[in-house]
Amino acid sequence: MTTALLEAPRRTGFLADLRGPALGFVGPGWFTPVMGTGIVANAAATLPWHCPALLVLARGVWVLDVVLLLVVAAATVAHWRRHPTTARGHLDDPATAPAYGAPAMALMTVGAGALLVGQPVVGRTTAVVLDAVLWTAGTLLGLWTAYAVPKRALTRGPQGRPVGRHEAHGSWLMPVVPPMVSAATGPLLVPHLPPGGWRPALLLACAAMFGLALLASLVVIALVCDRLVRHGPGPAAGVPTLWIVLGPLGQSVTAAHTITAAGAGHTGLGVAYGVPVWGLALAWLALAATTTVRTARRGLPFSLAWWSFTFPVGTVVTGSSALAAATGSRGFGVAAAALYAGLVVAWLVVATRTAHGVYRGHLLDAPIARRQPLAVG
Repeated sequence: MTTALLEAPRRTGFLADLRGPALGFVGPGWFTPVMGTGIVANAAATLPWHCPALLVLARGVWVLDVVLLLVVAAATVAHWRRHPTTARGHLDDPATAPAYGAPAMALMTVGAGALLVGQPVVGRTTAVVLDAVLWTAGTLLGLWTAYAVPKRALTRGPQGRPVGRHEAHGSWLMPVVPPMVSAATGPLLVPHLPPGGWRPALLLACAAMFGLALLASLVVIALVCDRLVRHGPGPAAGVPTLWIVLGPLGQSVTAAHTITAAGAGHTGLGVAYGVPVWGLALAWLALAATTTVRTARRGLPFSLAWWSFTFPVGTVVTGSSALAAATGSRGFGVAAAALYAGLVVAWLVVATRTAHGVYRGHLLDAPIARRQPLAVG
């Protein structure tokens, strides 16, 4: 999600943007609405208390997410064809590059939704094939971003210099979290694989990606905490990215459960890992919420970074549901339901503001001046 506190030319609306240079700046951050919408559908399927009406609504949200993915993907392809120089420059932009993790996670979110809620819509076979294709593509892309984006940041930052630790923000997690999403959603495919070596091989791959993403995320989270303590939350436009820290925390709890449940058939190890990390996620949720409220009182400009209020919270919902399933604790179930209600409210607000911004055209503007750092979330 790329945003900027920048001066921009006056626009005349969405239709004018379609006739004009609307596709001149379509960054990878535009896949974050796909992530945020998909997690609303997927998290509903994991809740301890299943509500038929909620599942019907979740299927509708998933269908909407599929359409959204196709639209954003088509716009991205058109952007690369019409403006190849600008498109290649996204990876060199220290503000835009972290958002390259979004396409990978968007693909896997839609794929997982096919199995969790989409089967009544497209059929079991199609859902399995769709998830397998999107999970594989998202995993390969996510492994690339986990390597390429941090490497580029360390060797070529703003004005050709490496990025310093004092510049750390939550968006740095975006390129390293996709392998954790792979680890959390990959076990959904295990029952659909033929018996034999394929199943343990997939689980081992998921476990390896779990470790990769966890270690990388811990390094980045430590840098974000250090910057927060030393320099405070920073500009208002970047405050929503604090919520991204919830992503690797909640997703790792979910992954620990899905991997152990699909492998050994018991979830003791997942619970031993998940409970303390879940507690840490709630503590960070409180910190991010209080910081956001304090900033909003002074003014919190809307941008695509607001999608940070959706997907990361959704991972805490799925993590809470996983712990409820593993422990039978009613408390985790209540927490999952409460967090899901907050997720839906956040999604409604951010989706409405995004649709309005696209219609009016200002969200389609390319940054033309870098007077303040971009915030990616």
